[in-house]
Formats: sequence, structure tokens, C-alpha cells
Amino acid sequence: MPLDQEQINEKEMSFLEHLEELRWHVIRSLAAVLILTIGAFIVAPWIFEHIIFAPARVTFPTFVWLCNLGQALGSGDALCIDDIPFKVQSRYMTGQFSMHIVSSFVIGIIVSFPYITWELWRFIKPGLYPREKQSSRGAVAAISFLFLLGVAFGYFIMSPVMISFLANYQISDMIVNEFDITSYVGTIVGVVFGSGVLFQLPVVMFFLTKVGIVTPGFLRQYRKHAIVIILIIGAIVTPTADPLSQSLISVPLYLLYEISILISASVLRRKEREDAEEERREREEEEKRRAEEQNAEEQNTEERDES
Repeated sequence: MPLDQEQINEKEMSFLEHLEELRWHVIRSLAAVLILTIGAFIVAPWIFEHIIFAPARVTFPTFVWLCNLGQALGSGDALCIDDIPFKVQSRYMTGQFSMHIVSSFVIGIIVSFPYITWELWRFIKPGLYPREKQSSRGAVAAISFLFLLGVAFGYFIMSPVMISFLANYQISDMIVNEFDITSYVGTIVGVVFGSGVLFQLPVVMFFLTKVGIVTPGFLRQYRKHAIVIILIIGAIVTPTADPLSQSLISVPLYLLYEISILISASVLRRKEREDAEEERREREEEEKRRAEEQNAEEQNTEERDES
């Protein structure tokens, strides 16, 4: 089956042809995820050692940066993390194997996300008007960038801070923090992947403004309601109940909401300019048509007078 979807859609496609086209996009996306998942599965020992367990070490870049920042600000070692009492166990027979598969699959999705987005865009693009294609230029890059930015935020900011806080949190000397591998990996996956998805908020607001569902005024009017919803989302996404972890996701979400208001206002202004330009062109075409009709009528009148 050819890959150039634009050539395929030059003619009108039936419903079944659209389903067939969608099927091939889904197959290619799943193939990319599968290939990358197998690759991650093969090098899983390295991934667990240098990626998954890295935020639990004091040598993690975030901890080093915080320590250097504290020393630069003159606070000494106040921001330095000297020790993370961290031990991981596997209390289930299938614990390590299941987390091996889960982590490989999630890494496959994250790495292939830009390609999946591109495949989805290639399916949607032929059905758009030229004006919509023009205004949506760069959508794949923006979606991929925000997702990867969210993943990086979840991995380098939320994960190490949350691990350090929970590993050192102790209500009694009789309690030893020993985490299960399923709990640890599930927490890292939920925080990292969830952050990537939540960072799509500006993109969502962009398209909702394009179709006229939301406006900047609407977003400003319901800002207080949005803050409550953001706090609820932060509590859902973060698998722990401590306020620090919830704040780490809620504050960036609120900033993204404010950025979404600016994006929505920009989209609305552009839409108003385009509508005004289109109305001007229609008015000019109408005036031109009337002038042509008047000239034709005058010419017919002259011909009748001559005859």
C-alpha cells in the first residue's frame, strides 16, 4: 500500500477506504512501538541501572544541580542530598518480569510518540481545508515537543524530589522503607507518562479555540474553577498523597493554563483577521461581479440601440 496519503485522497474516498487507510496508520504505529519495546526489553538491565533507578541516587543530575545552586546562593549544603535510604524488593514471583515488560512497553511508547503523532497527522491532514492546513502547520512538532518536555519534567524534577521525600519520610524508627519493585516502577511510569500527557494542555486549547468551543474570555472567567480542577488532576496523577508531589505537577499545569490563555487569544485574533480578510475578498468579488454585470448590461443596451 503506498505511503503517500495525499495522492490516495485526491479522489473521494468511501467509508471503508478511510477505515483501510486508518488501519495501515495504526499498524505502522504499533509496529514502531513493538520494535522499540523489543529493543528496550533487550537492554533492560542497562535501562534499569541508568534510567529507572537513577533518580534514587544522590548522583542524579537534579540533586547535583540543587546542591550546586545552594552553594552558589551561599546556603552551604542546605540543598544537598547526602543519602537516600532506598531499597527495592520484589515480593511477587512475577514482579521483576512484569515490570520488565511494563517498563519496556512504556519506553517504546515514549520514544515512538513523535512518529505516532506524525502518523495520526497524516491521516487527518487530507481531510482539512487549505486554510486549516496552513494554520495547523507545525502541529506534530509542537505536540511532540510538549510531550517530551512533560516527560523530562516528570523524570528530572518530579521523580527525584518525590523519591527523596518519600524515602526519607519516617513516622517511627521502627518502620523501614523498603519499596516493592511494582510500586516503584508504577510510580515512575505514572509520574513521567502522566506529565507528558498533561503538558498537551496548550495544544488542546489551541484546537478548541480553532473550532470555537473556548475563548480567552471563557478561560479567564473560569480561572478559579480551573485551579480547583488542576489540583484534583495533580492529586490523581501523583500516586502519593504528599502536598509536595501534588504541587510539583499542579504549579506547572497552572502555568500551562496561563500560557493556553495567551495561545487562545493569539488564535482568536488570527481567526478574526482571517475572517475579516475573507469578508473583504468576498465583498470585492461581489463588487467586481456587479461591475461586470453592469458593463454587460450597458453593452447589450448599446448593441440594441445600434440595431
